[in-house]
Amino acid sequence: MTMNTRQKKLKKKRRSRNGFLELLNALLTMVVLGVLVAGGIFFVATQRYYAKGPMSENRVFLVEQGLGLAAVANRLETANLIANRWIFQFGAMLQRKQSSIRAGEYQIAANASMAEIILEITEGRAITYSVTIPEGLTSWEAVQRINAAPNLTGEITVIPAEGSLLPNTYSFERGSDRQLVIDRMGEAFQVEVAQIWETRSPDLPLNSIEEMVILASIVEKETGIGAERAGVAGVFINRINIGMRLQSDPTIIYGITNGQGSLGRGLRRSEIDEKTPYNTYQIDGLPPTPIANPGVAAMRAVVNPDDTEALFFVADGTGGHVFANTYAEHQVNVARWRVIEREMAAEAAKAAELAQEEAEAEATRDALQQEQAPSVDSNG
Repeated sequence: MTMNTRQKKLKKKRRSRNGFLELLNALLTMVVLGVLVAGGIFFVATQRYYAKGPMSENRVFLVEQGLGLAAVANRLETANLIANRWIFQFGAMLQRKQSSIRAGEYQIAANASMAEIILEITEGRAITYSVTIPEGLTSWEAVQRINAAPNLTGEITVIPAEGSLLPNTYSFERGSDRQLVIDRMGEAFQVEVAQIWETRSPDLPLNSIEEMVILASIVEKETGIGAERAGVAGVFINRINIGMRLQSDPTIIYGITNGQGSLGRGLRRSEIDEKTPYNTYQIDGLPPTPIANPGVAAMRAVVNPDDTEALFFVADGTGGHVFANTYAEHQVNVARWRVIEREMAAEAAKAAELAQEEAEAEATRDALQQEQAPSVDSNG
């Protein structure tokens, strides 16, 4: 091999080695630049993720059932609660919260950052609403109230058994199913009634929880005054003990209406005389089912009634009742109540008459004002 040939080969190796080093250096430079750019982007994105949000006032944001991270991010950006949905998604995924988003309605604070918002909709408490079912409503009335409650979904079409729901105030999140509220009422009733039954007096003339609930529903409909419930329960317990009929007007009314609203009038003599399963003037013992959904206080009153000798009670004109041990005493109280009833009726009639006179006077004033008002010339 000649010297020239050897020199040419050496030069070729050097050029090849230099080219490889240049390529390697270029690649390393690109990697470094890429890392720097990615780091810069990551830094900026992180800064924006934790920075104050664009909304200057508190806002309510609804996360509908089934929405994923991308849909939520898009809606947040549309609502101007976040500045960039991509950064929001990126931050949520880095925090591994993309699968933790919970449906509900959330209160988003003014200028909340993306980090604060994702924390709110994954770990915060959704806004709750409530529906109140007062003591003494029938199951039909309770269903009407729940079906009419806003912010719930679905419709209850099957009326639960009478006396199977616990009256109370029930909280729920927007979009909850109405049936779930009914289910909670039923479950709460089962728990409460079992506990109350365990506290009953040993000589109680009731053989089952069902009988206790039936009597409690009658007590609930007879008085709305808490202090009277144990007294009213005592009267009915006394009547059961001596085999006397309960003679409760609300039971007759329930037999007429089937619990679907109020009767809207007084009972007729024919209705009191008619023998039906719910007419406790005509049947012995308890009616076949509760006549409403009793509250906790009424059920507690029934299992531990007042120790009393009273067998009768009648309204006293103040919203409460007056009790009597004998029928003779009761007749005196009834006569007193009839006088009060007449006086109340007279006062109501007088008030209606005054209201009519005021309405007629107002109509007369309006007519006179219209006659005396200057006419307007449409031609100017």
